[in-house]
Amino acid sequence: MTTRQPASGRWIQGWDPENEEFWERSGKKIARRNLLMSVLSEHVGFSVWSLWSVLVLFMSPEIGLGFAPDEKFLLVVTPTLVGAVLRLPYSHAVTRFGGRNWTVFSSAVLLVPALLAFVFVQRPGTPLWVFLLIGATAGLGGANFASSMTNITIFYPQRHQGWALGLNAGGGNLGVAVIQLLGLLVIATAGDTHPSYVAGVYLPLIVIVSLLAALKMDNVDAVRAEPGALREAAASPHTWWISALYIGTFGSFIGYGFAFGLVLQNQFGSTPLEATSVTFLGPLLGSLSRPVGGRMADRWGGARVTLWNFLGLAAGTVVLLIASHAGSFGLFVAGFTALFVLSGIGNGSTYKMIPAVFAREAEDAITSGADAPPAFARARRVSGAVIGIAGAVGALGGVAINLAFRASYQSAGGSAETAFLCFLTFYALCALVLVKVYLRRDRTRRTAPGPSRPRTSHVR
Repeated sequence: MTTRQPASGRWIQGWDPENEEFWERSGKKIARRNLLMSVLSEHVGFSVWSLWSVLVLFMSPEIGLGFAPDEKFLLVVTPTLVGAVLRLPYSHAVTRFGGRNWTVFSSAVLLVPALLAFVFVQRPGTPLWVFLLIGATAGLGGANFASSMTNITIFYPQRHQGWALGLNAGGGNLGVAVIQLLGLLVIATAGDTHPSYVAGVYLPLIVIVSLLAALKMDNVDAVRAEPGALREAAASPHTWWISALYIGTFGSFIGYGFAFGLVLQNQFGSTPLEATSVTFLGPLLGSLSRPVGGRMADRWGGARVTLWNFLGLAAGTVVLLIASHAGSFGLFVAGFTALFVLSGIGNGSTYKMIPAVFAREAEDAITSGADAPPAFARARRVSGAVIGIAGAVGALGGVAINLAFRASYQSAGGSAETAFLCFLTFYALCALVLVKVYLRRDRTRRTAPGPSRPRTSHVR
């Protein structure tokens, strides 16, 4: 491994984490340092992305921002949609400009949505379209996820990627819980008429994280995308199956995270203080459970863990239907919290499936006569592209969830039951995909006659 220092920043050449000697000698230490910085950057990104899920709870006639419930749902949908759309170009950007360089830029640019929110929530009478535009800029924080995950994938050997990706994403996902806690702290100490305090906290944090990324992170030559990687990924049916599964896991996490407070306000008439007192718990536990899901997938296989998670998500949705019908606040919160935990585990296990699926394709190619180094190089290249695609498509699930809640409250007399029935149906379809496409294929592969195959972590 060598290091060069071009004008664009520090670069590492010859990166090979699959080489055990290199990994133990120096690779592990470098990877951990970059992972830590990546987690911090992604954490702030998720916080800014989730900012409007808290600010809408403050919006009331008392501060001159008396928007209707459907308008507030539109405000939380906007950053979700923009963040989803930008994830694909963000995942490509890190391969073009380098992980360190892009992390510095993508962190620093978050000053724009944080500063705009800080200024305009203090101006009574500001029209909805202005806040929609500001919310759109907050979507930049959600896009950070794709570039961060693509970058971290290259730092770790395949056998450790489930844990590393889970830790990276889980630390970022914690931003959803932290912004909720910050909202609770502001409401509890200063009241519910000072939303600018929530946005203001992140202005110095963004500067600090950007500087740390510039000083501590590295660019890695191996992460540079070869022409056609995105096209190869788009041509694989696995890309779209896994993206659909990620809609069900990450889409649930981010969609519920953005909507939870508004649902409590609409379903049970909760005050901002009552809503924020419980909304942080689900995202917190869901974030902490994501690396656990990655670790479980490393041990038992991504598809198997993800299947059990979708069965659990379906059961949790049934609990929400029962609680909604019975008007039980406690059962409703318990059901939602369970969904956050399960979606967090599913996030980690689904992302573990990506490198495992394409590593298995590389194994099959090798047993058919292909050379090992090019086969595994292709697997890593395509995996990085799939991470970007799945991250973008999966985030659209958060948009769908908020739109479903908005439509359900508009058409069902103030009830979310129609939305929950839609979610239940989708979870069942995802479980079917796992059984038919991945678990059955894995069983067939293990029992099929033929030459022995190299042993690696299967997708099972």
